[in-house]
Amino acid sequence: MSRRGVLTVISGFSGAGKGTLMKKIVEKYQYGLSVSATTRTPREGEVHGREYFFLSKEEFEQMIEKKELIEWAEYVGNYYGTPKAYVEEQLAKGKDVILEIEIQGALQVRNIFPDVTLVFVTPPTAKELKERLVNRGTEDLVTIDKRMTRAIEESKFMPQYDYIVINDKLEDCVEELHQLIEKEGERQNTTNEPRKTQNYKEFIQKIQKELNV
Repeated sequence: MSRRGVLTVISGFSGAGKGTLMKKIVEKYQYGLSVSATTRTPREGEVHGREYFFLSKEEFEQMIEKKELIEWAEYVGNYYGTPKAYVEEQLAKGKDVILEIEIQGALQVRNIFPDVTLVFVTPPTAKELKERLVNRGTEDLVTIDKRMTRAIEESKFMPQYDYIVINDKLEDCVEELHQLIEKEGERQNTTNEPRKTQNYKEFIQKIQKELNV
């Protein structure tokens, strides 16, 4: 029986470095990376069909109606979603696929793909998170404050994820994520034993407290 690919969903706070992490791990290990659709405006250097499919609100809503998305969510006034066809095709071919999805959508994916591995990426501290948002220089302070407020709400969902990866040093984070995916591939395609995850309770409580402060 041929090996089926492993589907991994990456979520995390805005500013956690998810995009950079995805770029590095795909370059190094040749994972399939689905391009999401969004209605937000492209940032400088972003290209339609590479970082995202940049759609109008009307185009996105047509995809929803036609059930062409695995999941979709509205975040800070914009739609985000994952086209279904690419993911199903790659998994059937035995290709491991990584999706970067907002929390609302990530939890929806498990309804369609019960074996999906959910990974939450976070900086080591709330202070570091805000510094990254400020330093990337793409948003004003009002928007940054909204993202920090949103992070308080998002942190409540962290216990629903299978793994938490702390993005402190990028190369270490890439290796940790790769090892997690390798482990899940072995589990799903050989033993199919229940997933054994670590206990992140103390870290979750710490960063929730920092965000509220």
